[in-house]
Amino acid sequence: MQTDKAHLNHAETIEKIRARKRELGKQLIILTHHYQRKEIVELGDFAGDSFELSRKAAADRDCRYIVFCGVHFMAESAAILAQPGQVVQIPNTEAGCWMAGMAEAETVKSAWEQIESIAGGDSTIPVVYMNSDAELKSFCGNRGGIVCTSSNAAEAVKWAFGQKEKILFFPDRHLGRNVGHDLGIAPEEMVVWSPGKALGGNDPDAVRRARVILWDGYCLVHTRFTVEQIEKMRTEFPEARIVVHPECTREVVAQADACGSTSYIVKYVREAPQGSTIVIGTEINLIHRLAFEYPDKKVLDLHYSLCPNMFRINLANLFQTLENIGDMNVVGVPRQIKAGAKLALDRMLALA
Repeated sequence: MQTDKAHLNHAETIEKIRARKRELGKQLIILTHHYQRKEIVELGDFAGDSFELSRKAAADRDCRYIVFCGVHFMAESAAILAQPGQVVQIPNTEAGCWMAGMAEAETVKSAWEQIESIAGGDSTIPVVYMNSDAELKSFCGNRGGIVCTSSNAAEAVKWAFGQKEKILFFPDRHLGRNVGHDLGIAPEEMVVWSPGKALGGNDPDAVRRARVILWDGYCLVHTRFTVEQIEKMRTEFPEARIVVHPECTREVVAQADACGSTSYIVKYVREAPQGSTIVIGTEINLIHRLAFEYPDKKVLDLHYSLCPNMFRINLANLFQTLENIGDMNVVGVPRQIKAGAKLALDRMLALA
């Protein structure tokens, strides 16, 4: 009986959201990240990874309200790219990002000053991963740098090397290392900068020699995957292809058959032959949805890994946001921060 009541409430909320969407019409666009629950993605107007959603936010000039079903840094980026008069809202302001919290503005500025004092004031360019707050994007933009996502990190890094000889890549060291490997940068030319340690735990010569300085941050969702898990799945499903996200460790990526962003993974499954077995190392909501959408293929998770911050967005707070359109959980960015951050985001969008 309790289950029936919960299902009824679920269905009623979905219908209320759809009715509210019909009322608002073209004034509203709902953007949903691939890691959202299936029912949220189905109610959205556009689903994608952080790069695709950034492009959508920058391109939509007609709507008045952008409701972003993702984590806070994504909604913040939409607010930076939004047109004058557009309002960006997030259904739950508690939907943060662990990785973004691993790089604080003052700590990054301190590291930057130390690197410049050792390597020279015009030797280094910052490349900031989308999973960061607006102040760090602004820091990056004001120093000639660029934002990247897992979809375009290689292109962003190649662009950055066209500007300067050395890169500070933050906050995800695993994405930075995987990109560096793919671009042929030797392991000894990449060093990890650990905040809180003198020179990030490096000696001055190592910093001077390094082509890529990797901030010591990581994604708790994607570092749960291990080589042992891959070996186990290969034993159980020898016919399987294994695809993982580039936020995984270098060791895991090296053992996988393919590696790419969430959009890459969606495309990989979509284009796989009927009857394929595909094991995926990324957030579990995307894997479950792909398994549902492609019943002619066996889609399995490498290991159960949920992003609890993405999971904070639900039907109830989405409906509440739509009921309070323009007023509730508005995401704003101070003008002085927005200007620098937009420079870095625009450089990224120009790569496409």
